[in-house]
Amino acid sequence: MLALRFRAYPDEDTASEAWRHIDILRQIRNHAVRDYYSHQQGNRPTEYSQHSKIPEWKRHWPIFKGPSAHAAQQAVSQIHNDLETLKEHRNNGYKTGRLKWQGRGEFRSISYNQSNRYDVDHNTGDEDYVRIRLEKIGWISVRAHRTIPDADDIKRVVLKKEVTGDWFVSFIVDSPAFPEKPSPETLDAADCVGVDLGILSYIHTSDDISVDMLDLSDEYERYAREQRKLDRKEHGSNNREKQRRKVATAKRTIKRKVEDFQHKLSTWLVKEYDLVAVEDLDVKSMLETSQSAKNKQDAAWSRFLRLLEYKGELYGTRVVKVDAAGTSKECSRCGVATSKPVWVREHSCPACGHEEDRDLNAAKNILSRGRQKVGAGRSESTPVQTALPVSTPVEVDAKRVVEAGSPEA
Repeated sequence: MLALRFRAYPDEDTASEAWRHIDILRQIRNHAVRDYYSHQQGNRPTEYSQHSKIPEWKRHWPIFKGPSAHAAQQAVSQIHNDLETLKEHRNNGYKTGRLKWQGRGEFRSISYNQSNRYDVDHNTGDEDYVRIRLEKIGWISVRAHRTIPDADDIKRVVLKKEVTGDWFVSFIVDSPAFPEKPSPETLDAADCVGVDLGILSYIHTSDDISVDMLDLSDEYERYAREQRKLDRKEHGSNNREKQRRKVATAKRTIKRKVEDFQHKLSTWLVKEYDLVAVEDLDVKSMLETSQSAKNKQDAAWSRFLRLLEYKGELYGTRVVKVDAAGTSKECSRCGVATSKPVWVREHSCPACGHEEDRDLNAAKNILSRGRQKVGAGRSESTPVQTALPVSTPVEVDAKRVVEAGSPEA
């Protein structure tokens, strides 16, 4: 499934009505959470049993009649989806608590997954905009920066108000037929690449291409400045609410720049190569123990790896995760492991005398492990082919990228 996200522009009355429905759904959601935990373990209600309780709740609390009955069911269903997620985390060894009560403004979306609950109107007289109709809310203008599918092709519609006050609508659709991936026997070594997630650079490839980290210093400075202004505003005042939105906008700017960078970089990799081998990093433990945890969080490597995997499916590229242990220590030419501290940025093998950049050496080892994992054989060591100096970042221009969508959250 793919999630296609668009900016929505509801008029003032429609926006007010949509937000009123969302807040009522928040109350239904909180009541369903309380009902769930009021039962003993092993005898707690199922998703469908809680659906059947909604009419009774409406009789006791008439305000619950406001939103669409279908939207109310979707709010309850989300609780049980969240419970399944918590269960998976516990099975993976994480400590989890209960679902939390959500206060005003914390629940921000409404969703429909039946086509008779929404409609799409492409005949607006403006090719840049379409209109969507949501049950009990009304018609909303949507900016069509790319093709919006017909209502029958949409599996789910989600309307959300961001903390910045902006509205967005997401259409969940079936993904297109995935192209066939090349077989391991036909993989050309020149069309395979190993990617080392670096410290000094964002990535370093086995082709000796280095892509620098994003410089977000100005954005973080602005975010800190707006946050300090917010701390000086009186709680509950209109000025504080206005400043809160400025803080949210500054934070959103950082997130969008990181995501835009990752989308362009991951798209370039899967379109340029038939096989992309990357490290299978335990990012959670790195953030817990590293002295540079903030930098690693800014790098958002977990999301970058997810983007690589799903775009590999879209473009027919093999994306392989390999064990990261020892990739920096082993010599890419002879395989002898040599321990070296992290500040030593050059690899020098005492066995064969091979010398090259540490990250380049790691990327070549990652490529060899990736080729072995898919059954294509170990890549041959070749002399360093420096397309660009290591210190020179590669700019992936937006013109080279045709974005097909984003994975469903």
